[in-house]
Amino acid sequence: MLKKLLFKYQNKTQLGIAFIGATIGFAFLMISVHYLIRVNQFGKGQDQFSPNAIIIQKKVSNLSSLNLTKPYFSDEEIERIAGEKCIAAVQPIINNNFDISLETDGELIPYMRSEIFVQAANHELIQLQEEEWSWNTNSEFVPIVLPRDFLIMINTFASAKNIPQISEDLAKSLHFKFTLSAGQKKEWHTVRIVGFTNETSSILVPPTFITYGNNKFADGLSNKVTQLFVTIQEGQVGAFEKYLSQRGLESKESSLMLNKFKGIANALFSIIILICMGIIFLALLVFFQYTQLIISKSKYEIQTLLRIGYAPKQIEKTIIHYFISLSLYIFVISGMLFILSKFLIDAFLIKNGIHIATSFTVLNFVLSACIFGLFILINKLNIRRSIS
Repeated sequence: MLKKLLFKYQNKTQLGIAFIGATIGFAFLMISVHYLIRVNQFGKGQDQFSPNAIIIQKKVSNLSSLNLTKPYFSDEEIERIAGEKCIAAVQPIINNNFDISLETDGELIPYMRSEIFVQAANHELIQLQEEEWSWNTNSEFVPIVLPRDFLIMINTFASAKNIPQISEDLAKSLHFKFTLSAGQKKEWHTVRIVGFTNETSSILVPPTFITYGNNKFADGLSNKVTQLFVTIQEGQVGAFEKYLSQRGLESKESSLMLNKFKGIANALFSIIILICMGIIFLALLVFFQYTQLIISKSKYEIQTLLRIGYAPKQIEKTIIHYFISLSLYIFVISGMLFILSKFLIDAFLIKNGIHIATSFTVLNFVLSACIFGLFILINKLNIRRSIS
C-alpha cells in the first residue's frame, strides 16, 4: 500500500534513463576491469623471463664492420643506461669464452651433438628460486633454460629420423650433457632443462657455471659485454623505445611488441573505466534527484501517513527497498550483459589468434560488488537524509 501511494503519480521516464545508464555503466565497467586484468596476465608463464625484461645490444653499422666503433659496453655505458628513468634494472650478459657443445645422453632420442653458445642470467631475471638456479662443482647437474628455437631444431632432427617429436614437458625429463673443451683438455657435465624462452638464441646457464668455464677453459681471453638484460619500468615502453633509437641500441622487435600491446590496452581500458565511472556517477545523481522529487511530490501523502500512525522509519524503509530492488535489477542485467559480451569477445580474440585465459576473474567480481555496494549505500544515505 505504501509503495503504491508514494510512487503512484511519479513520472518514471527520468528513472528509466538512470536505470539504463547505470546498467550500461556497470556492464562496461565489468568488461573493462576483466580484460584489463587479463591483458596484464597475457604472456605470463609462457616464457622463463620476467615481465618487461628484454635483451639489448648496439646496432651493427658500416662503421662497426670497419672496427671504427666498439660493439661492446663499457662499465661507464652500463652505469649510464642503468640510470635512465625508463629502465628499472640492467644486468650485463656474460658469454662463454670456451668451446662448449650440447649432446643427448639417453636412449629416448637418437644421439645428437651441437656446438653451442651459452650466456649467464641471474635467478631473479628468469623467475626461478635461487636454489633452483645454482651450480657448483659438486652439483648433480647444470640447470639450463633452452631457446624454443633449439627445441624446434631437435624436433626437426627427430622428424627426419622418423621418431616422435618432443614436447616441452618431455624435454625437461630427457638427459643431456655439456662437453667443455680447450685443446686436449675436456670435461663433461650433466644438464637438465628447467625452462624455455623466446627471448634469446643462446642457452642460459647460472653465472657460476660461466665463471667456472671461463676461468678453466678460456685460456685468459677477456670477456667483453656485448649484450645487456634490461628490465623496463612499467608504462615506459614508449620512452624506452625512443631511448634505444637515440642511443643507437636495438632489441628483438618481438620483445617489445607484447609490452606495446599491453601498454595500449591498459591505456584504452583505463579510459573506458573512467568513462564508466562517470556514467555511474551521473546515474547516481539522477537517482538522487528522483528521490527528492518523490519526497517533494508525496509531501502531503507522507504527512497524512505520519498523522495516522505510520513511523518515519517505515516510510523510509519502503523507499529504500524500492531503490535496492532497482539496484539489484541493474546488477543482474549488467552481469548478464557482461557474460554475453565476454563470450563474444573471447571468441573474437581466439579467432584472431590472441589466446587469453577465458575463465572469470575473481578480482573483477569483487571490485564490481564493492562499487555496487557503495552505489546502494550512497542511495540509502541520501534517502534517509531527505526524509529526516
